[in-house]
Amino acid sequence: MIAVVDYGVNNLRSVVRAVVAGGHEATLTADPETVHRAGRVLVPGVGNFGQASRNLAASGLGAAIREVADAGRPVMGICLGLQLFFRTSEEAPEAAGLGLLPGTVRRFRTDLPVPHVGWSSVRLTAEGTRHPVLAGLFPDGEQFFYHVHSYHPAGLPDGVALATADYDGPFPTIVGQGNVLGAQFHPEKSQQAGIALLARFAEWAP
Repeated sequence: MIAVVDYGVNNLRSVVRAVVAGGHEATLTADPETVHRAGRVLVPGVGNFGQASRNLAASGLGAAIREVADAGRPVMGICLGLQLFFRTSEEAPEAAGLGLLPGTVRRFRTDLPVPHVGWSSVRLTAEGTRHPVLAGLFPDGEQFFYHVHSYHPAGLPDGVALATADYDGPFPTIVGQGNVLGAQFHPEKSQQAGIALLARFAEWAP
């Protein structure tokens, strides 16, 4: 069973529908014990890093997500959910993320409009071409996914960036390490490419 974590932010039920569209079951839950028992966990979200991190801490859901990750079960973050996998974000420097991935979250430094909104080409890194969730999903070396964000992962060690997109310069948009995976874009808004990505996550056995 895939637990989709409900920690008081937006854009959750559409993720459940996208998982179901790919042929898998998902349960939206705000119960830490349900998350703790889940075979794999999805953490979506749209909103503010600071408020979301406080919600996770106060509800016990953050601890449950960390326990699932520490147990080696698959965990995936989407948009804000991915950003919460890092320990810090420029959006709320005083707030503590989950610390599941090395690096940080940085606001776009560009003269282009922020947030970055729309379809962007996503290209795998060398590490991404070998990742079991991603291999085969990018037959021509790229796929288009729908982005809506002002912040993105940054300061990553070698091997953590699995795919990049470009907005006045490249930025990591799929990241991962071990059994932890994250997408800065919205698979649930990315039509068949996004449904296929979530289905691969649902079948992943790291």
